[in-house]
Amino acid sequence: MTSRNTWIVYFASDVVLVLIFALSGRSSHEESATFIGVIQTAAPFLLALAVLTLLSRPWITHSRIWPTGVLIWVGTVALGMALRVLFGATAEVPFIVVATIVLGVFLVGRRAATTLASRLRGRSTAH
Repeated sequence: MTSRNTWIVYFASDVVLVLIFALSGRSSHEESATFIGVIQTAAPFLLALAVLTLLSRPWITHSRIWPTGVLIWVGTVALGMALRVLFGATAEVPFIVVATIVLGVFLVGRRAATTLASRLRGRSTAH
């Protein structure tokens, strides 16, 4: 895999994390965990993630925590909530708080993990 295409793998990881967020939310509220249900819950956040990721020039910034990762996280939550309401769903304060925390851990955490892994790989090849 070339470094030029690495961002696609990382974006796919972020998509999976958003799907896990939607699945866990549906499960904790005893809603059906069907494929369609999970996609309906995740769709506004997936759209927001895609927009923010593409705006961030991911082929360069795919693992940067600051400012890219933080902006993608905050933007995904904010735009995702706006799209959620636009699509006819609710955005109650507890949901906003949970989404902000979980997506922050997932999206910024993924970047922290990939940055750490990259540094560790660099050290092991330098010896």
